[in-house]
Amino acid sequence: MLVVAAAVAAAVRIRTSVVVVSVRGNSMAPAIRDGERVVVRRRPLARIRRGDVVVLRPPETSERDGGYGTDRHGAGWNVKRVTALPGEPVPAGTAGAGPRDTVPPGSLVVRGDNPDSIDSRHRGFFPGDQLLGTVVRRLGAPRAPGA
Repeated sequence: MLVVAAAVAAAVRIRTSVVVVSVRGNSMAPAIRDGERVVVRRRPLARIRRGDVVVLRPPETSERDGGYGTDRHGAGWNVKRVTALPGEPVPAGTAGAGPRDTVPPGSLVVRGDNPDSIDSRHRGFFPGDQLLGTVVRRLGAPRAPGA
């Protein structure tokens, strides 16, 4: 009986550790295109590395952002690449930061691969507590019904 309970608990943990997000917009093009789906592994800020493609809860003004995704429940998320972590020097062009500033604790600097992306260049630091996780795999676009 205990073995079954442990297996069920492990299955639940595995199921909730990854999320599929459908990308809307071109902020990560050409790496990830509009309409593609990606697998996101939930990760805390401490496990994030510079260069990771992450999914974060968007700021209030996300309607203007050309790089967001939704999970299967329709919740909106920003899909961006990490360019600086807490304690690192702030990259040039980050909104609200000076040339000698460092990224504050609990924050990230993120940018879309597309230069037209609305990201830290416009919004400054993204709070790490808005982080869903890292993109671990592209699934491509969903198949059309009957295809």
